[in-house]
Amino acid sequence: MLLQVLGTAAGGGIPQWNCACPGCSGARAHPGRRRLHASLAVRADEGRWYLVNATPDLGDQIEDHPVLHPGPRPRQTPVAGVVLTDAELDHTLGIWRLREADRLEILATAPVRQAVDHRLRLGPVLTPYTTLTWRELRCPGTQPLLGDTGGPAGSGLLVSAVPVSGKRPRYAVDAPADDAWVVALRLYEPATGRTVLYAPAVAAWSDALHQAAAEADCVILDGTFWDEEEPRSAGISPRTATGMGHLPIDGPGGTARILATLPARCLYTHLNNTNPLVDPAAPQHKRLARLGLEVAEDGMVIEL
Repeated sequence: MLLQVLGTAAGGGIPQWNCACPGCSGARAHPGRRRLHASLAVRADEGRWYLVNATPDLGDQIEDHPVLHPGPRPRQTPVAGVVLTDAELDHTLGIWRLREADRLEILATAPVRQAVDHRLRLGPVLTPYTTLTWRELRCPGTQPLLGDTGGPAGSGLLVSAVPVSGKRPRYAVDAPADDAWVVALRLYEPATGRTVLYAPAVAAWSDALHQAAAEADCVILDGTFWDEEEPRSAGISPRTATGMGHLPIDGPGGTARILATLPARCLYTHLNNTNPLVDPAAPQHKRLARLGLEVAEDGMVIEL
């Protein structure tokens, strides 16, 4: 299984355009600290990749990684489609950047499709430009990642949606409640038996999420905030990390203690600009390293 990390930042990226916090100021002074919005590219077949979430940085993310470049024909692209873990703007706005495609396949749970297609009017806006094909990301359920399963039985990646929370984006707070608003993706490769769990937004640690993490060879998890009080202490919100829909890394209710007990390779992604981990010299990196945990970096390749 081959994964390309396209970005590792939470909403707004690092630096965020209107923010002068230490994380953003440090990224402006040291361009190597810059992080694009969290996203992943997954190779589904030779020359065919799916983007996990489509961020506002999608154009740069494709250009930064030659495996996603078009060719050899003028409009031939290896980007086969997009898989959405939720309906948040920082995970969906990039879809509009793909309007030049001949056709575009999107995998999403029912409530996420309803929000993006109707509330954000993706379908009405893009239909004059390209052919949209929607596939429901069943939750729970397992299905081939490639929509056209032309290979032999048992070949190719399988994708499962693990329900994480019913947190709705602000533009859809009045939408019906549903546990499939936010999901983690379990990617399984039958040929190798390898499994990756990608969960960039985790509001609660459920039994289903724990089982999926315990069975994975690699876990890439929500690292938005270092501790529970970070949003308050940084002055960005009166709510706590959990109140904003993200379990913190450190502390009694943090995910670091859980991940440290797993046999999988575990990495954090979706870092907020207030998270001390955006500074490579922060002592928090050593604390994670002692637990055998990592921080994902833009551009890194994960091969299992």
